[in-house]
Amino acid sequence: MKKNLLISVLMTIVTTVLLGLIYPLVVTGLAQLLFPEKANGQLIRRNGSVIASHIIAQPFVGAGYFHPRPSAAGTNGYDASNSAGSQLGPTNQKLIDRVNADVASAQAENPGKPVPIDLVTTSRLGLRSPHHAGRGEFQVPRVAKARAMTEEAVRALVAQHTQGRQWGFFGEPRVNVLELNLALDSVSK
Repeated sequence: MKKNLLISVLMTIVTTVLLGLIYPLVVTGLAQLLFPEKANGQLIRRNGSVIASHIIAQPFVGAGYFHPRPSAAGTNGYDASNSAGSQLGPTNQKLIDRVNADVASAQAENPGKPVPIDLVTTSRLGLRSPHHAGRGEFQVPRVAKARAMTEEAVRALVAQHTQGRQWGFFGEPRVNVLELNLALDSVSK
């Protein structure tokens, strides 16, 4: 009995050191060595300060900005400290009212054009990627008007920030809204 207890305690210590300390340090070290940009959150820096991450959406509310997909993270959306989804089902009245209001707002912005689904629905994730399929083209007239740019110039920026399907066949072409908005700010200044 004493021998089995000693073996159990030693195995617990050995596996804790191996899997709880050594393995995470090796994986972190390799990630920092091989993929430092990705391991550190793909941060965007301007004038020495971190302003965003290439992989996390941020809210843009002005008429001169492309708006990202709605976020369900936190009470106001885009809250990194509360990144769970809303868990509202398709029959939940609160969800229905929010989607209907977003559809009405989008239709007022672009009468007669079909509203892209990802313009008015959150994803299953609370904290959202800045990429969106189909939203860029829908918002071009509003952004061009607000920035006093031609629609063609704005479409050209959208095209520059549109990424194709992953490996050529997974998903849909998508626009990185964050990078597009940063490019718009650079062009407008």
